[in-house]
Amino acid sequence: MSTILMWSMYNIVSRTLGMLAVRDRAKAKQAVKVTVKSFFGILPIWLAIIGLTSTARADAPVVHAVLFYDLECSHCERVREQVLPPLQARYGDQFVVTQLEVNNNQVYDVFLAALDYHAVPPEMRGVPFLLIGDDFLIGDLDISEQLPGLIKKYLAMGGVGYPTIPGMDLLASAPPPPGEPVHRGPDPVANALAIIIMIGMIAALGYVAWSIIGCQRASRSGAPRRPATERRTSWQDWAIPPLALVGLCVAGYLAYVETTATPAICGPVGDCNAVQSSPYARLFGVLPIGVLGAAGYVAILGSWLWSRFGNGRLSELAPLTLFGLTLLGVAFSLYLTFLEPFVIGAVCAWCLTSAVIITALLLLTTGPALQRSTDFIRQRSQA
Repeated sequence: MSTILMWSMYNIVSRTLGMLAVRDRAKAKQAVKVTVKSFFGILPIWLAIIGLTSTARADAPVVHAVLFYDLECSHCERVREQVLPPLQARYGDQFVVTQLEVNNNQVYDVFLAALDYHAVPPEMRGVPFLLIGDDFLIGDLDISEQLPGLIKKYLAMGGVGYPTIPGMDLLASAPPPPGEPVHRGPDPVANALAIIIMIGMIAALGYVAWSIIGCQRASRSGAPRRPATERRTSWQDWAIPPLALVGLCVAGYLAYVETTATPAICGPVGDCNAVQSSPYARLFGVLPIGVLGAAGYVAILGSWLWSRFGNGRLSELAPLTLFGLTLLGVAFSLYLTFLEPFVIGAVCAWCLTSAVIITALLLLTTGPALQRSTDFIRQRSQA
């Protein structure tokens, strides 16, 4: 309809200009009168169409949603930069989402109230957390997959307002600026556990260093040592594969959590989701730490199998490879364990479990590796 009116106005103006071009004052005067009458004749229709359009837009259903996010959360960044903009461009004014950064005392209190209101289990609590109507979504995967359908659902129902959470209306109408610190308080039990494990890892590294020094002294003095083949039948050797398998399961689960943005099941100690959503959950911001850990445990299992059932020079080097892998794993795990209580401010029970496992593997592989190294030195000296 608006196109037809625009075309009518164009015709009126063009005809008027044509008549004004004629050098006849009477016709020119008549042309001006026709133009004025035509304009005021079309104006009410135009205003009526604008009013009807505005009324239709005002009566259109609107879906309101609230997104809780953290500035340091990579999954939140994906939701804010990749998931929400296309939906906002598609629905325009019919989809209104208020974004609230949880590093604000007022926002954090409402965030906790929303979690309690929806009875979200402790192991699933984390960001990104989106509220829309009576539904809530956690993690960028669930938000990207389910939010479009929920928007259609609530639009078909005539729209939906902001969730009925205490304090939500005030925050939705005037969101506070992000970045204000939240005094959440440390988890003393989790932090103490992380520090104890750190001390144990440092002690294990000290034991390894002392063993290496002792092995060097024994080699120089020519003291007899058991052949490495005798070490291959001990219980310590057969304890390696089950420990590595448990470590692989732990790292595999963390890799699944990090790659799919699924909330982790943390248990009563620590906050795994806070750790997994931190920038330290990915090496160089790209490789998930869980994937790296899983690859390390696979390499440990492969080296052990080759040392037990392989032949040739490589099987003789396998104990040294095992020792090198576990030593690197302990050093990296020690760094990550330090970050949790002192930098991230949260502790991951799964990560601590992996740290204990890799430390135990280091202790189990140190003796065979040193014995094999001693054998190589003696073989070279006798050659």
